[in-house]
Amino acid sequence: MKIISPKPFTYRGGNKAVLLLHGFTGSTIDVKMLGNYLHERGFTCHAPLYKGHGSGPDELIQTGPDEWWQDALDGYHFLEAEGFSDIAVAGVSLGGVFSLKIGAELPVKGIVSMCAPIQEKSLDDLYLRVLNYAKQYKKIEGKDDEQIRAELEELKQRPMPSLKHLQQLIVHTREKLASISSPIFVLQGCLDESLYQESARILYNHVHSEIKQLKWYEQSGHIITLGKEREKVCKDVYAFLQSLNW
Repeated sequence: MKIISPKPFTYRGGNKAVLLLHGFTGSTIDVKMLGNYLHERGFTCHAPLYKGHGSGPDELIQTGPDEWWQDALDGYHFLEAEGFSDIAVAGVSLGGVFSLKIGAELPVKGIVSMCAPIQEKSLDDLYLRVLNYAKQYKKIEGKDDEQIRAELEELKQRPMPSLKHLQQLIVHTREKLASISSPIFVLQGCLDESLYQESARILYNHVHSEIKQLKWYEQSGHIITLGKEREKVCKDVYAFLQSLNW
């Protein structure tokens, strides 16, 4: 079966721009509904696709956090080059980490961090994330269980140094929290793993933003933008962005 890979998107609207950032092993699908919702209400939205994402697992493990971070940065600079001086940034999971890193290093109107890990993820957890991604991708390709098992065993023999680098990026971003002073909205699913829930509390308590809020979503897991409360998430993110001093 031929898989149609997700692509970056740009929805041109008004003079308020939002950079939307997806998660690790995710794609722009993670933020597409949110992008559409904001665009329909006058925002310009741009979502880059990180290298190796939205394609096969072989491509994913050949790339790493430095390249993904550069893709996020390039997204910010793309909006700048388009003439936008007022940019907010919103991301889910790893995209939330990148949103915080951008907020610590570059001027932003506001930051939306959704289910971002600020506590160090174990290498085993990250490894399983890659294997699960590979398994699902191969199912979509139409491969049978025996072929998938064989290909996963082969994948397990491949080195994945990017996972250690990803671990380090999360730790380094946590160290930058005190540098964040822009308004920030932290969203966290109550059904998410405890590491992410604790990360949300740490994040909220350690940023130096005068305007900050933390909101919990009782029926949501990790990719909160695709979960049961996705419409509520869209409305709440829009309300936060509207409240900013553009």
